[in-house]
Amino acid sequence: KKVLFWEMRCDLKRRFLLLYATQKGQAKAIAEEIWQQAGAHGLEADMHCISEMDKYNLETEKDPVVIIISTTGTGDPPDTARKFVKKIQDRTLPPDHFAHLQYGLLGLGDSEYTFFCNGGKTVDRQLQELGAQHFYDTGLADDSVGLELVVDPWIDGLWLALEEAFLLQKEKEGMTSDAVSSSLSAAPHVGHELNLSSEVQNLKLDERVRSADVLTQKLVDIHLVASAADTEPSLVHSVPPVSQSALNIPALPPEYIEVQFQDTHGENPHLSSLISEGTTFEVPVTKAIQLTREDAIKTALLLELDIADTVFDYQPGDAFCVICPNNVSEVEELLHILGLSEKAEYFVCVKVKQGTKKKGAAHPQHIPERSTLKFILTWCLEIRAIPKKAFLRALVECTSDAGEKRRLQELCSRQGASDYTRFIRDSNVCLLDLLHAFPSCKPSLNLLIEHLPKLQARSYSVSSSNLYQPGKLCFVFNIVEFPACPARPVSRKGVCTGWLAELVAPLLHPNKNTLDTKGASSSTEKISIFARPNNTFHLPADPSVPFMMVGPGTGISPFIGFLQHRQKLREEHTDWEFGETWLFFGCRHQDRDYLFKQVHCLAFILDELRCFLENGTLTHLKVCFSRDSSTAEVAPPKYVQDVIRLYAKEVARVLLTKEVARVLLKERGYFYICGDKKHMADGVSDAVVDILSMEMEADKLEAMKILAKLREAKRYLQDVWS
Repeated sequence: KKVLFWEMRCDLKRRFLLLYATQKGQAKAIAEEIWQQAGAHGLEADMHCISEMDKYNLETEKDPVVIIISTTGTGDPPDTARKFVKKIQDRTLPPDHFAHLQYGLLGLGDSEYTFFCNGGKTVDRQLQELGAQHFYDTGLADDSVGLELVVDPWIDGLWLALEEAFLLQKEKEGMTSDAVSSSLSAAPHVGHELNLSSEVQNLKLDERVRSADVLTQKLVDIHLVASAADTEPSLVHSVPPVSQSALNIPALPPEYIEVQFQDTHGENPHLSSLISEGTTFEVPVTKAIQLTREDAIKTALLLELDIADTVFDYQPGDAFCVICPNNVSEVEELLHILGLSEKAEYFVCVKVKQGTKKKGAAHPQHIPERSTLKFILTWCLEIRAIPKKAFLRALVECTSDAGEKRRLQELCSRQGASDYTRFIRDSNVCLLDLLHAFPSCKPSLNLLIEHLPKLQARSYSVSSSNLYQPGKLCFVFNIVEFPACPARPVSRKGVCTGWLAELVAPLLHPNKNTLDTKGASSSTEKISIFARPNNTFHLPADPSVPFMMVGPGTGISPFIGFLQHRQKLREEHTDWEFGETWLFFGCRHQDRDYLFKQVHCLAFILDELRCFLENGTLTHLKVCFSRDSSTAEVAPPKYVQDVIRLYAKEVARVLLTKEVARVLLKERGYFYICGDKKHMADGVSDAVVDILSMEMEADKLEAMKILAKLREAKRYLQDVWS
């Protein structure tokens, strides 16, 4: 009977279509994991990038469809999904266009941003509107707490859902066999209850699914006895129950890259060849100003770029990207640990390994066909990336010490999930940290190329106006600091901000509050940039409408460009009507980090905010200082959201108008927020909701609906980061 059961199952068509839409590779990696596990379940995953619409056809697809999709920008689907989304959003399609389609969708996002998982939600909603049906509940994974918390159980539950979808499919086709039915009913039942909460976007898996882990996970049973003194877990040490558990670890990812060392003759490719997002421009840095005092908690710099000899164009509110290298000393340290220091300047040829078992193995687009080893580690691979569990699993095979091997197994296992989050993810541990912590781990170069992601260009908001300063582009940033911690005993600066600070150091006067005149005029340092236009975060098209800007810290950056542009328009169009403008700014200390208040630059004082007020470009400036002490009877507000509450009527007046005794939305003002999402933007949104509720004399739910409409109308706009 068992033979008959498996023969009958093999005769059934057990294929499903697996589509992924990725921006930085996460969705693709998850799809590849599903593809790998499918074989162990007797299934065939037909995997394609969602952009490869010539290789699949949802209009005629009869098998179940699994979609893995990320979110980018301000809730947009990834670039690879744009054509697909446009196609399914065609309003001429009938409501039963996909009535034949059965699908399951896993969305990836970050709840630190307003439109969490909106790429996946958009596709999910549109497929539903066109008649498609779920065969498996939608999962929404949150990168702010760890994608694996949702991804792992979602994949575990997928297999039973697919089994049931195949059974249903065959029943509909009238091909169900008694032998198959009885065999399946006799098989152990595994529950697959998925509970999705719309509030917390968290997926919970029935514990019974966990018992099926043995079907797809390698069982490891190595018991190491901890010494009595080691009672606290760390990156390199575990405690019970993890240290005494049998482990479910991921399948070993198949190797697919082959690296050949060649000679030392030739030239490395130009940086522009590494970028597919648009035209790159190499531009000189003409000014560098430190906007904060030496004793400020964060160091903010303003850089000015000369774009006069390029066709680079931008609007205030746009962003642009800087192509940056990895830290030189970290690259050299990595070469030393890998034993490849002597081959740093050797050219390497990277090819796909013949006979690899990896589905759709291809030459990584971010790796040149021929370049030096040092170039690859400096400009192509994100060596600071937090290692994913698949990478840890691969590193296990490169580790000779039994204790170190066991700990790496624990960190990538289901049982060690909390240790992974605490000691790797939350501690910002990178490959270098792991190689120091586990010295017997000696990975090959091809393994690094397979598992380290592309070194991404860093995005910055423009802090100038091309109308106000033709041929110039300014931007402001804090030098990011990563203090040392137990899992990572060395402090580090941000990859790009640390590099930029080092690059412009000669331009800064020793006290870093003034520019050296000679340095400012003779700089030859250049950086490579490319445009990243923002489709919505721009000044109102109608200059007569009022707008409010909220930008504490470096969040003020785009608003300087807004005000410069507005000032120039006022000078050139004296007959125009201009609406009032508000700026809410906050920082820790008035005398240490009040950006753009008083910065000495050559022979003049950069006091733009005061100038904007005096010439009428800025109508209202409201500031607060969160760390300054006060002797006043009534303590002044500490944060921008507190200041906003003091001007409730003015906020409501900008956003709303009364009509027939009812507060209604009207095409009036705009509200812009720029800066930290978690600690500022959410607080500002709460303040606005309270203001709308109070001024409308309505409940909070109604006020939240009004705010949602303002967002939808692109009148409440955010440019935020986590």
